[in-house]
Amino acid sequence: MTSHTVVIAPDSFKGTATAIEVTEALAEGWASVRPGDVLVRMPLADGGEGTLDAFEIAVPGSERVPVTVLGPDDRPVQASWLRLPDNSAVVELAETSGITLLDPLLPFDAHTIGFGEAIAAALDAGVERVYLAIGGSSSTDGGAGALTALGARFIDGDGIPIVPGGRGLARLEAVDLSGLRPLPPGGAVVLSDVSHPLLGPSGAAAVFGPQKGATAADVAVLEVGLARLAALLPADASTPGAGAAGGTGFGLLAWGATLAAGADAVGEVVRAADAVASASIVITGEGRFDGQSDAGKVPSYVRSLAAAGSTRAMLVAGAITAEPLGFGAAVSLTEIAGSTESAMADTRLWLREAGARLAAVAG
Repeated sequence: MTSHTVVIAPDSFKGTATAIEVTEALAEGWASVRPGDVLVRMPLADGGEGTLDAFEIAVPGSERVPVTVLGPDDRPVQASWLRLPDNSAVVELAETSGITLLDPLLPFDAHTIGFGEAIAAALDAGVERVYLAIGGSSSTDGGAGALTALGARFIDGDGIPIVPGGRGLARLEAVDLSGLRPLPPGGAVVLSDVSHPLLGPSGAAAVFGPQKGATAADVAVLEVGLARLAALLPADASTPGAGAAGGTGFGLLAWGATLAAGADAVGEVVRAADAVASASIVITGEGRFDGQSDAGKVPSYVRSLAAAGSTRAMLVAGAITAEPLGFGAAVSLTEIAGSTESAMADTRLWLREAGARLAAVAG
């Protein structure tokens, strides 16, 4: 039997397994069939949930710094940011202001204040650069909450600060950026997996509002609020990615941050290209492989790394609804488990089975 070096580089399966858990389960399944192979564990992220984990595992010397912030529904959240050895920081919106922190969803009232507080904590610690992972958001506030925590003021016609969340944007009349904290010396890089603009039928409210509990009528109100914000902040609302995280991408652009494809940026920092180039097989995956997976998601990024050399790419996903072009083998947990419900009930069990099935066809 030919021995393989196998890189296991998945994203998280949102809501059921972290990228670390996915990696370990796939590795266990693979090793049960091919114990002689060399397995390189490299959990990845595209700017959403699990980005801190991906950096922490891949960058020796990283340090988690705990911080307590105001959660998206005003309850305190115990979160953290990550200091890298080069004195840059990674801050993850999903940890501080994420949709998984809410039950029920609050389409008008959820906000990003906690995300801004975590960024401010990193700045207070003297970091040189910040990487801002903004996937998995709960709000549609255009990043106004985060900017408020960084010193900006958003006020209504009476000169009173607006209430946090998308609700307040409907009364927004003026923005005062005189107290906004400057960027760190090395700047701020926003990590995102979407390219939507702020406004319009493919914008933050229309596309992501319903995912956060907004009705069609709610979306129309949120759109008006975001348009008011767009008229007052110094950023281009049509910039691809401005609509990410309920418009938080737009707010961070107004701060002076730059946008980057999340998977590419994470992969560059963790030197994923080198790892894939040195392997004969790479396994990647995500919770749902669909028509949006080619738009900067982890599987498409890993597939492109494999295609650049002679590495064979394999895919595992909770569900596969688009043709997995470019992958030498693909396994759907829904198919092998018999149903979506079964696959989600014990995701790690079926991930181990998926790893074993891929190992059996490795050759």
